[in-house]
Amino acid sequence: MSDGLPDGSYRGWADLLAARLAARTPGFRYANLAVRGKLIGQILDDQCGPAASMGADLVTLVGGLNDVLRPKCDVARVCAQLETAAELLVKGGGRLVLMRSPGRQGPVLERFRPRMEQLFARIDEIAARHGALVVDLYASKALADPRMWADDRLHLNAEGHRRVAEAVWQALGLPAESDWDAPLPAAAPPGWRARRAADLRFAREHLGPWIGRRLTGRSSGDGRLGAHVSPELGTAFWVGPADHTDPGPVTAWVPVGA
Repeated sequence: MSDGLPDGSYRGWADLLAARLAARTPGFRYANLAVRGKLIGQILDDQCGPAASMGADLVTLVGGLNDVLRPKCDVARVCAQLETAAELLVKGGGRLVLMRSPGRQGPVLERFRPRMEQLFARIDEIAARHGALVVDLYASKALADPRMWADDRLHLNAEGHRRVAEAVWQALGLPAESDWDAPLPAAAPPGWRARRAADLRFAREHLGPWIGRRLTGRSSGDGRLGAHVSPELGTAFWVGPADHTDPGPVTAWVPVGA
């Protein structure tokens, strides 16, 4: 979400990371099963089995945060489901990467901070148990800066996604391109009138629809499939860069054999 391309599609940190890996890995293949708004139980039921069956060298699992940000949440159950998901993915044999997700400075973070820290503590335990890699974005002050977040205040913007991709890249032991946690330049805070206008726009365009979905049991991901999923087969298919020498945005990649 919120890392938009000129054609209206989204990219995001995982696609950015994949493009960089493709540029240095002949025969690179990539599948992205992620769907916005999914809860960890849905990720476990719908995505982890297909992901584990692919025999990937590297698998990332980011889940649970949508659960703990809901008004009512059994955090212990969420943690147990996350552990089951990790155990399933580890069976696929590839290196598992987990993430302590960033949080935007503000009242929402403070309200849900205890839940988030309970989830992240379990992530650390899971990683230690299974030899997984943890990318700690929660400790980043730069990614907590509101300027790294989109207007919906729930998703990182393009610069935030770029930094997450760089953080994962470096955690994998690959040569740094930049300091992903470097603070943004100091800037004067917006005035009262600008803040109120932004708050009203946020409530109208994002908060209202979010409340509506919660009241009706809907999700922003309903009816959506992963970025590279075959509706006919019901499973993810492999894609590769159209031109291996110039991977470009992942949306320009093609199915193998196409």
